[in-house]
Amino acid sequence: MPATRSTLLRRGLAAVAALPLLTLAACGYGSESKDEPAAQKVAAGAEKIDGLDSVKIGYFGNLTHGTALVGVNKGYFQKALGATKASYQVFNAGPSEIEALNSGSIDIGWIGPSPAINGYTKSAGKNLRIVGGSASGGVKLVVNPAKIKSLKDVKGKRIATPQLGNTQDVALLNWISEQGWKVDAESGKGDVSVIRTDNKVTPDAYKSGSIDGAWVPEPTASKLVAEGAKVLLDESDLWPDKKFVITNIIVSQKFLTEHPKAVEAVLKASVDINKYINASPDEAKAAANAQLKADSGKELPAEILDPAWKSIQFTNDPLAATLNSEAEHAVKAGLLEDPLLDGIYDLAPLNKVLQAAGEPTVDDAGLGVK
Repeated sequence: MPATRSTLLRRGLAAVAALPLLTLAACGYGSESKDEPAAQKVAAGAEKIDGLDSVKIGYFGNLTHGTALVGVNKGYFQKALGATKASYQVFNAGPSEIEALNSGSIDIGWIGPSPAINGYTKSAGKNLRIVGGSASGGVKLVVNPAKIKSLKDVKGKRIATPQLGNTQDVALLNWISEQGWKVDAESGKGDVSVIRTDNKVTPDAYKSGSIDGAWVPEPTASKLVAEGAKVLLDESDLWPDKKFVITNIIVSQKFLTEHPKAVEAVLKASVDINKYINASPDEAKAAANAQLKADSGKELPAEILDPAWKSIQFTNDPLAATLNSEAEHAVKAGLLEDPLLDGIYDLAPLNKVLQAAGEPTVDDAGLGVK
């Protein structure tokens, strides 16, 4: 078993965990997908996997969770699970998805790196494993071109991030530090004013002039561009090979131990989905948008959907080395204390699926189960 000592209970992350959830279902964690397209029906003669009646899958209604969106819409998960019912919950915040995983309200989830790190360390390495990658990129610094014309002009301005301590918040704080500027991580006050604003509110905040820009994931970045903002920086340009993890696949350790075949089935579906996305990007984009509409009642217009989708890379590789770097950035910002991430990954089930599919295997950067 991996070492499990960790310390992550700083006030900043406690504040993240305490943030109110925007959408609550009867279970108290996420909103249930209500529509059940024909693709979700259990095939006649199919058998249950591991004797399970259902596998509960969580994801966000974000394009960076496109693997999950396409998989739900096209029925990939249900096909892989046979007669075991695939059920879904849609989340708005990482802490709420981690809470649902801890309580057993979901078994497997698509989630960003910061919530995964936080969830793992707060539980002393006992609640989750990252079992696969899903997406890279899709994060930009977009600004009001009348107020900010160059990177140095960001100093003294008001820049939004989605949430205190979330993946984009940590990235902005790290970038600010690299410019030689100072910001108090918890209050957001300093040489740059970091304004924590929910992605749903950010476009209105930009239109009203209460923020000068935002470091945000897609499709929020493209929504701001549609309002007249300009892309000042693509976060991909800050990373080696222009790749960094934005979405992982996590599973509860209990579920992974008790139902490995079900986990492999979901991972096989994910690999198949990513292959479809990369081979047929236009069709996959349309499927993701259709699922966004099914989940939220709204689809994205082409002027937002098209550039947003192009900026995201869908990959089976969890890009583990970049997750470790993101943890180091959180430590540097003062939001994380010396996390011990040994054992956060278990990529054996994914590599088994990849080998069977004739695809290259992936690496855990030394952070896997020993």
